[in-house]
Order: sequence, then structure tokens, then C-alpha cells
Amino acid sequence: QVQVVQSGGGLVQPGGSLRLSCAASGSISNINLMGWYRQAPGNQREWVASITSGGTTDYADSVKGRFTISRDNAKNTVFLQMNSLKPQDTAVYYCKIVRGGPRFDYWGQGTQVTVSS
Repeated sequence: QVQVVQSGGGLVQPGGSLRLSCAASGSISNINLMGWYRQAPGNQREWVASITSGGTTDYADSVKGRFTISRDNAKNTVFLQMNSLKPQDTAVYYCKIVRGGPRFDYWGQGTQVTVSS
């Protein structure tokens, strides 16, 4: 059984930083893509960033230059370093871990990030 557990998040002032972590445990192998999504109240869930098993990263335009995604393959963990946070970054953040062959998507439980003075 696979568990995906997120940590981090919380309340931060505009311009501040937060770091999110997401770890997969249990019987999981062949992890391909890892990524982060977010959902603000009244909005659909949107993609934020992703990283391949080889370390290639991609970001939504809204976070490019401020957020950094990274991963530790040995620990099946993905991170999201968020700097220069803005109120519009306020949302519940979810990690997604994609297993290859056959494909299956695992989601974290979500963690609240609130940017407010």
C-alpha cells in the first residue's frame, strides 16, 4: 500500500518563503513525474510545477522565477521551495506522484498555504 504524505505550508507574510515536502512510502517503484498543483477557493485545481525522473523541471508562468521544485529519488520525495510569496499564491497545495508502467497517479492530502499580512 502506498502512502503520500505532505508537510510544510502555513501562514506567511507577502514576500516570505515556505517549503513544501511530499514523500511516498510503501510499495512503489518506477516513479516517473512528480509535481505540485494548487487550488484556491472557487477555482479549479491548477498545475504549478513538475520535475521528471531525470531532473528536468517546468513551471507555470505565475510562479516561474519564484518557486523551485526538486526531488530526492532515493527517498521518493519531492519539494517545492516558494520564495517571494504573494497573496494570490494562497491555496491548498497538492503533490502528485506519477508511477510509470502501468501509469497510476498518487495524490497527497493537500496542505494550506496562506499569504497574508
